[in-house]
Amino acid sequence: MTHADVLIQLLTRVRVAHHLCGRIRLKLDADLKDLVGKADIPEIERMLDQLPGVSSVRLNLLARSCVVEYDADVIPMSAWEDFLQGHDTRPAEILRGILQQARHELTGALSG
Repeated sequence: MTHADVLIQLLTRVRVAHHLCGRIRLKLDADLKDLVGKADIPEIERMLDQLPGVSSVRLNLLARSCVVEYDADVIPMSAWEDFLQGHDTRPAEILRGILQQARHELTGALSG
């Protein structure tokens, strides 16, 4: 399982705890034991930090929390909740595209 696969699985197990324009705190599902052993947390943070529009990511598995600071001019504020709730909106599509591009780049780097 690649880091991108772990990231995609993590995204299916989060909810928005707090959100201000440019900063979002996500709470992770309590059942992360199966992913924690597969996850290289510093590598996932590094990968997320490099996403267009993301300025920093802090993952804390002990607190089951992730804070993302982002540029709202690149990733619209509504993109996060729309994406996580599976809504098919333009903002969600922007975030989905950024994540898919990152997954593609990471998968290519691992296989090349």
